[in-house]
Amino acid sequence: MNSKPGLHPRNKHKNGYNFDVLIKHNKNLAPFVRKNEYGTVTIDFSDPKAVKELNVTLLEAHYGIKDWTFPDENLCPPIPGRVDYIHYIADLLESSGITKDIKILDIGTGATCIYPLLGVKEYNWNFVAVDTEVDSLDSAQDIVDDNGLKSKITLRQQLDEANILKGIIEKGDSFSAVICNPPFYKSEMEAKGANARKSRNLGNNAVRNFAGNNNELWYPGGEKAFLHNYFYQSSLYKDTSVWFTSLVSKKENIESLQKSGEKLKVKNFSIIPMHQGNKVTRIVAWQF
Repeated sequence: MNSKPGLHPRNKHKNGYNFDVLIKHNKNLAPFVRKNEYGTVTIDFSDPKAVKELNVTLLEAHYGIKDWTFPDENLCPPIPGRVDYIHYIADLLESSGITKDIKILDIGTGATCIYPLLGVKEYNWNFVAVDTEVDSLDSAQDIVDDNGLKSKITLRQQLDEANILKGIIEKGDSFSAVICNPPFYKSEMEAKGANARKSRNLGNNAVRNFAGNNNELWYPGGEKAFLHNYFYQSSLYKDTSVWFTSLVSKKENIESLQKSGEKLKVKNFSIIPMHQGNKVTRIVAWQF
């Protein structure tokens, strides 16, 4: 077992991975499991095939997702971190007295449809999941269909990449929360530079160590521009959702969001820290 400090108390992965159990669920994982220099049973996290096989196995073993097939060029989301966001949103909703008939809007669901899958399996929530890329939506729809979740997850395409909520919100929509994992980088060049640094830090020279296509990884102006666009558009649909939320990777972006919140007359603005090993990220949540 390898430790995963700091994960949410309800996170099934907070005590690390039992690879003996996981291999029983998926024999394809076995070739990637090894002991590291410290004698810890693990995988090589710089190997994209190993990482993908591990996360496929976690989804099947812990969440009953039997078919999670998507193109290799798409980002492979780490399940422990993704399900943490879901657990913290559950806490946020419960603190607001929302415990029944929960419906979530997922902005940028990607080819893996990961947040809706986890939200349905952990809490039986309903989802509307959005993306700009038709290929990603096709992949996500196949996953939804293959796992018998059509009644729980509805997909919509955002036809205008300049918009986030405009063109997606339909008349009569009502959500408990909006969730979003925004693109980090300003351009393809910046994303590739970060990818190369990550590869070097893991001692691996693979070119596409960390997969991800353009809408998953970058947005003109980067995370800050995306968040401010989302924040502004949320003010146009303030009665559509009880909470609007997003992951924020860069701490310095929070202060400017708080200032925007004051101008837009946000009623509540909350910062929820998330710890995953040595990595610290945060959720911002606001309501009008």
